Order: sequence, then structure tokens, then C-alpha cells
Amino acid sequence: MNPRSPEPEAVARAREVIRTGGVVCFPTRCLYGLGVDALDTAAVERVYEIKQRPADMPLLVLIGRSAQLAELAERVPPMAQLLMDRFWPGRLTLVLEARSIIPVRLTAGTGKIGIRLAAHPVARALVEALDRPITGTSANLSGASGCRQIADLDARISRQVDLILDGGPLKGGVGSTVVDVVGENPVVIREGEISRPEILAAIKSIR
Repeated sequence: MNPRSPEPEAVARAREVIRTGGVVCFPTRCLYGLGVDALDTAAVERVYEIKQRPADMPLLVLIGRSAQLAELAERVPPMAQLLMDRFWPGRLTLVLEARSIIPVRLTAGTGKIGIRLAAHPVARALVEALDRPITGTSANLSGASGCRQIADLDARISRQVDLILDGGPLKGGVGSTVVDVVGENPVVIREGEISRPEILAAIKSIR
């Protein structure tokens, strides 16, 4: 599909697959991901099974607009809002306190949830069409390298998903930077597209 201007028919088909509990492989900013309705416990369980992902590793989710944070996070600290204003969409995943309605399987029992505003046009179109958050975990077996083009998608993944949206080769790379903003002092959990010094400089300038 067109990675810059996704065809409405393809997006609509993917939306229906997800609405009925299916799993869609779709392009994100750097790598291909596995998307299901993030609030559907059974669908989230399928992602864990497909990826052979350990139960103690939570899944991040993608949203289409900042207003959807209220569905997922108990609160959005001022620091989190300022980091979102600085770095969203894409590039930054914020770990926030999860609302009690969030499936425990999604958070791996941590009480926290990683959230990113989708940046890739296909990912964003899919989340906006569904009007619900979707999982944004990479389309690979747990511990394996991510996939930047569908030709490299592990057959053990491709044969278990319900639909693949091929947006062509992606740039690859390390993915988003993950920052935990639950506590008083933000913590960089994973350094990705935004470097640790950039995050720390942003926090310092904000304070």
C-alpha cells in the first residue's frame, strides 16, 4: 500500500480485522509492528503467543491523538505533557500510570503502560480509523531483530497474523526512546531515536 497516502479500502479492511479480534502486521516509523485492539484481552494474548513473548514484558500501545491518553493513563504529569509537546508524534514512548480498566496482560502486571502517538501515515490512519488504541510491538519473535521490510518477516510470524499491510521498506534503526514519567524524576528506560542527552536536556530546560 502507499506508505505516504494509505488507501482507504486497505485501512478499512485492517480496521475490521482488528475490530473482530484479529492481528494486523503494519508499518511504523522504523519497523513493522503487530497491531490488535489494545483493550481486547484475548487479542493481546494472541500477540504474546505469536511473539513468544515472556509474560513479564508489557506491550506498548499507539494512539492517534493525544486526547486518547485519558482512556489509558490514570494521569498525565506536567513533565509528560511537556515532553509530548517537544517530541511527539513518534520517536518517544512515554510510560505512564495505567488506568485500572487496562488489561493486566497488556501491562504485564506493572501498573504502567507505554504510549506513543503514531507517526507513520499507515499506522496513524489505522489508529484513527479504529478510534481505539492498538498495540505497537515489533513484528518479531521475542529477542529477535525487528523487521524493516515484509520480505524479511519471520514465517512464524506471517503465518499467524490475519492481515499484512505492506508499506514498503522502512528505515529500520533502534525505534523510539522510552521514558518512564510516573515518578517525580523521569527515567530513560531505552535510548532510541532521541538520545539520552537530548531527553535530559529537554527535562533540564523544562525545569
